[in-house]
Amino acid sequence: MGKRKKLAAESRKAARKTQYFAKLNDVPSSPRKMRYVVDLVRGMEVNRALGTLKFCAKAASADVEKVLRSAIANWEQKNERKAEDGELYITKIFVDEGATLKRMRPAPQGRGYRIRKRSNHVTLFVDTKKD
Repeated sequence: MGKRKKLAAESRKAARKTQYFAKLNDVPSSPRKMRYVVDLVRGMEVNRALGTLKFCAKAASADVEKVLRSAIANWEQKNERKAEDGELYITKIFVDEGATLKRMRPAPQGRGYRIRKRSNHVTLFVDTKKD
């Protein structure tokens, strides 16, 4: 690894230590379905977002709730105190495409239809509101 790349990697690593995030990899649902749920809670206060996710009818909301609870716990551990009401907000949340499993399904007249089983990665950042 070159010196420039090494310095850039070290600076990214140092910046990550001051950020509070959680990541859930290889969720077995399509990224499009997950983005519907993620768009509901983007920018919300965490307690309000937890309530929204709890009563959302989409199956993907359970996975997003799991990531949100993990990010809150990470914030509490790094700051060595409990989060108070109205203090934490979701600053960034995004869904990336994961690996796609390719399968074949039998079809009429000896053909095969392709099935793509998609997966995704959810990354969620929380922080206090900056004035």
